[in-house]
This record gives sequence, C-alpha cells and structure tokens, in this order.
Amino acid sequence: MWNVEEKFTPKQIESLAALGFAVGSTRGVVRVEKYGSGAEFRKGTDDLYQMTVVPTIMLKGRFTRLWDAGYQKFLLTDDGLKLPALATHLENLRKFNEELRTALGVPTFYNEALGSVSQISVYDRVKGRDGDVPDKTVGAHEPGSGH
Repeated sequence: MWNVEEKFTPKQIESLAALGFAVGSTRGVVRVEKYGSGAEFRKGTDDLYQMTVVPTIMLKGRFTRLWDAGYQKFLLTDDGLKLPALATHLENLRKFNEELRTALGVPTFYNEALGSVSQISVYDRVKGRDGDVPDKTVGAHEPGSGH
C-alpha cells in the first residue's frame, strides 16, 4: 500500500489533470479520479499535499474500502454496505494505481505489483474466534437488508 507519509508539491498534483485524471479541489482537499477509482490528498501547513485516502474504487461518487473476506473480495462503503468487487473493478483500480504512482514518481514494490492490495483482510473460519462471521466482524450488510 502507498506510503501515506510521502508529500507532493502543488505542481505534481496540478499536473495530474493533463494526464487524464479528473482533479477536483475544495479548500485544500484534492480528489483525483480515473477509471472509476479515486484517491484524496490534503494540503498541509507546509503547502505540500499528503494522501489521506489511498487509491480505491469509487461507488456513486464515494470512496469504498476493498475487503478480502477470504473467499471473495468486497467493496465496503462507510455505512457498511457490502458489494462484490468485480474483476473490472480490480482491473481499473490497478490501472489507476499504476498511472497515479507513475505520474507522482512513487515506486511500485514487488508485492504491490502482484495484484490488488486489500485495505481490510478479516476472516477466520474457526468458530468462536474474531472473523468467524466476516460480515459481523467488519460491520457489513447486503444491499436492501434493512441496515
């Protein structure tokens, strides 16, 4: 996953639009999107930008978290909605991540280049241990389940 301590100049962030990224800025917060994926940067007191939301899949204009539930990857919204991550989601996230890293001059490490890096990996099939019911562990619910 990205080194979220790394900082970027305003010039680096501004250059992203010329590379085909949708760049929106509001009061020092910059959202960068492409391929249905996005990331967020915030301007610090030193006038440099730091990533506050790592590259992730967007769902209806909102950031999601990628969750590896052991048997499948899911997208989790802030309100706990759980949707299956499709191959196209993961492919687009990887493409977005690679292009953003290249544009900002951030190296890609071997383990990150192998595939999708989940933000959450919680599962355990041993009854009675944390993770034995994956949805409960992360507070997830299915669409239309009344939560």
